[in-house]
Amino acid sequence: MEEKIHSESNSCDTMGGQSGKLSFNTKDESSSNTYTYKVSIKTGDRPKAGTDANVYIVLHSNGQASRETKLDVFFRNDFERGQLDSFNISKLPFASIDHIELWRDNFGISSDWNIDTISVKNTGTGDEAVFPIFRWIRANYRYNFIPLDTSLPQYDERKEQRQKELEEKKALYELAIPAPGIPSRIKAIPADEEFSFDYLWDLNKKKLVLLATSKVKRIATGAWKTIEDVKSIYTKSVFVPPTDTEKWKDDVKFGNQRLAGVNNTVIRLCTEIPEKFGVTPEMVEPFLEGKSLGDALTGRTIFIIDYDLLEDCPCKEGHVVCAPIALFYRRNDGKLVPTAIQLFQKKADDNPVFLPSDPEYTWVLAKMWFNNADAQYHQAVTHLGYTHLIMEGIVVITHRTLSQSHPLFKLLAPHFIYLIAINTRAVNKLSSKGGILDQVFTVETRGILELISRRRPSWRFDRDGLIPEDFKARGIDDPEVLPRFPARDDSILIYDTIKKYVEKYVDLYYETNEVLLADDEIQNWREEITRSVDNYGLGMQGVPGGDSGKFTTKEQLVTVLTGFISIFSVGHAMANFAQYEEYSHPLNYPSLLRGTPPKDKSTRAESDVVATLPDKESHFSIMITGKILSERGTKPLGDFEVNYVFDPEAVKIVNEFRADLANISEIISKKNKTRDPPYPYLDPAEVPNAISI
Repeated sequence: MEEKIHSESNSCDTMGGQSGKLSFNTKDESSSNTYTYKVSIKTGDRPKAGTDANVYIVLHSNGQASRETKLDVFFRNDFERGQLDSFNISKLPFASIDHIELWRDNFGISSDWNIDTISVKNTGTGDEAVFPIFRWIRANYRYNFIPLDTSLPQYDERKEQRQKELEEKKALYELAIPAPGIPSRIKAIPADEEFSFDYLWDLNKKKLVLLATSKVKRIATGAWKTIEDVKSIYTKSVFVPPTDTEKWKDDVKFGNQRLAGVNNTVIRLCTEIPEKFGVTPEMVEPFLEGKSLGDALTGRTIFIIDYDLLEDCPCKEGHVVCAPIALFYRRNDGKLVPTAIQLFQKKADDNPVFLPSDPEYTWVLAKMWFNNADAQYHQAVTHLGYTHLIMEGIVVITHRTLSQSHPLFKLLAPHFIYLIAINTRAVNKLSSKGGILDQVFTVETRGILELISRRRPSWRFDRDGLIPEDFKARGIDDPEVLPRFPARDDSILIYDTIKKYVEKYVDLYYETNEVLLADDEIQNWREEITRSVDNYGLGMQGVPGGDSGKFTTKEQLVTVLTGFISIFSVGHAMANFAQYEEYSHPLNYPSLLRGTPPKDKSTRAESDVVATLPDKESHFSIMITGKILSERGTKPLGDFEVNYVFDPEAVKIVNEFRADLANISEIISKKNKTRDPPYPYLDPAEVPNAISI
């Protein structure tokens, strides 16, 4: 990055017709009580951020003002993309400034201009005022900026400018009315949300690169011959074996997938056996370590997953997806194991209850078909629908309703980076007709969208959007009930730390609940989040505020902010970063199976298991997708790509948050030394700030 410095005195160029609007100090410039200011402007590092336009500035101090100064270095290109330019303005009679005016004309081929920051430093005293801009500067409008640029709307004297900026944002960030049941998404991607990420989602190119770098040979075509043959797909680099490849048949491994896999959002405490589930006490009691089923239920050691949502879900032609019900038992050693699986919802002679005592490969097939159903739900609901898509609406609404000067915009914005871009580019490529989801998931894109819409009516922020409340609602928040649950323990640990951070931040700017009530922007934010989809809102249920339609307490606001930041970071990390580990072994967590599920409990052979697997080419696409999705797209939580917060008191709060996260990282790292297997996905050093992959 090149820094350019140019000196300008008060006698430099001014904009015609403007000087009469300003008050100039006419103090003798030869006086020793004059000061020089170094003005440094960092142009944004994004496409078309640089400008050829003429740029002007005025420095203000307690009613006094400098002359209009044209910022220019002759024969040099100022304000290029990503560049830091500095200019000296000398012989000013005041020792500090309270705001600046900045504007540009539309001269030149490239007149658009995006600024990251401006700093104005008194070279004599060393005092420096920082202006975090992070805006596009439109032509022929005189912007007023105050140091730190942080203000609640009721205290901001720049009301006209603030309103104009919000109107511009509303025109850029519009919600489209989505298909029924699908979370609201942006109508058209703004230029600010673009990024050069297409290369990552050109899977044909990625496939060639990965083949070359991993030295994989002859795995992309043909069918598997034996289970042992699956090992041939792994290499020493790139496509390394999952950590517990050899345990894919193990019941403890299968149980652990509910607690430390990619889909920890479905299992719940079982208090009674559903009528539609054909399991009986006699069937499962041999696996309950001497307990009766009744005692195990009252003792809170029985858990259930019911995939009624998958019943009659659309599928690939010639394929079947189950809608299973499964029972799990927490053993005395704390480990969770399956005790019964019914692959479809209705009792029938051809829909038996499979048990661990069934023939080995019969039981293996029942678990594989269950996991195939689990994978469809994971990708549709847990991952795509209720992290990626539902959070896109929050990004859009925030841009529409909160000024960039609002302290809560600055709190939330680091968690928005690349989300709209990844959704627009990558998700569209994944879910387009003939895309990856069509190729490697049993329910294809249409089934994925169907599952998202089926889940939508029951999804509530105050239950599903708050990590501790989700575990509580499923009866699995108590460590005594499930002592070996790393996804729960680590996620709640980080959630509580995020809440502590948000509480301090909110308290800094809202001294009382009355201040919150008077904040029209944050109240509009809540209104658009809860407004019906037909009226271009998100239609989100369960947002605190109730019948009043407003945030009435700071606690309500803290809850919402904590929930959203947690979904952007922790929630997505739980659903995303174990994907290669889970999906890359075709027997472990199959997203696609061939043939039909077993309809009786007769003995199956290894060849029957191998016959259900997708061909090698399809599985290689699964591996590539899992590999890409498991890569980190942004910096770790708290280490923001863009720092919007410059208020010194707020910076202290951010630094305390980072220190708390570092402490949690040490705690989780220590835990992972004794966990079998380790669960690294929620170590704060591994959790990204945003949903950017």
